[in-house]
Amino acid sequence: MKAMVLEGINQPLVLQDTPDLQPGENEVIVALSAAALNHRDVWIQKGQYAGLKFPIILGSDGAGVVAQVGSAVSREWLGKEVIINPGMDWGDNLRAQTRKFKILGLPDNGTFAQAVKVPAENLFEKPAHLSYEQAATLPLGGVTAYRSLITRGNLKAGERVLITGVGGGVAVLAFQFAVATRAQVYVTSGSDAKLERAKQLGAVGGANYRADDWDKQLRTQIDGFDVIVDSAGGDGFPKLLDLALPGGRIISFGATLGNPKGIDLRRIFWKQLNLCGSTMGTPEDFALMMELVKEKRIQPVVDKVFPLADAQAALDRMSAAEQFGKIVLSIA
Repeated sequence: MKAMVLEGINQPLVLQDTPDLQPGENEVIVALSAAALNHRDVWIQKGQYAGLKFPIILGSDGAGVVAQVGSAVSREWLGKEVIINPGMDWGDNLRAQTRKFKILGLPDNGTFAQAVKVPAENLFEKPAHLSYEQAATLPLGGVTAYRSLITRGNLKAGERVLITGVGGGVAVLAFQFAVATRAQVYVTSGSDAKLERAKQLGAVGGANYRADDWDKQLRTQIDGFDVIVDSAGGDGFPKLLDLALPGGRIISFGATLGNPKGIDLRRIFWKQLNLCGSTMGTPEDFALMMELVKEKRIQPVVDKVFPLADAQAALDRMSAAEQFGKIVLSIA
């Protein structure tokens, strides 16, 4: 089969012929129609991720058709249109993953290929209202957004929520889930064009975080937030403590700008704030995320579609932070 292979740190992805796959007893082979990118793929290529191994086929997100099943897997899966939950071996504790937890695309070969091998328990039927390209956007970003916003953030209809860094894939999905939950949704972005796009999709307001007074700009629009979902951290994080309403929830699922400095603990305990960490999600989170997508007929935002052979160009677009929504690979 054809696959885009990463041979080492800072090496370009190269289209190669790789061995055809054979399923284990409890596994399936999915013939992929589409895959989607995540920042995880960029970090692995740059050597900024734990447990690196090469060569590796990147890609955590994929949608396609079940082509082969293992001996212990129901043959009813054959020919079904599916998406793949990329999180494996979460464990029995719903509060946190075990040390065995892993994500498709490292250490196991991922979805930047014509086919992928995964446990049958990680399959979910593709929502009928979605194309393969739309469905491929959901797995990693969708479960991360759902767990952050709803499982950990406990967002309810009518509450005021701030999604930082809208434009990135997880942030856009969290934004769409919040709108579908009938919350009052505000956003930040480093691009006025992305802020305007978010407003067209249902955001009530927002601010450009490149402005020194972005937090004050939000204050002129609303008096605070019940839920804040952030993946940046950095020097702007303390401002989120001010923007949170008393008893508010701040959920962090990333630190792309590094660890925050200058946090005043008095803001946290006096305002009765809840600071929550969140990473990926349980199989239950994934199933509930899929139910929300189906029930509300959510249409994930596809930024741009590249052919599989142009996966490196797709990674370059992500590195440049040009996207709004998910970047997708179309696989013939």
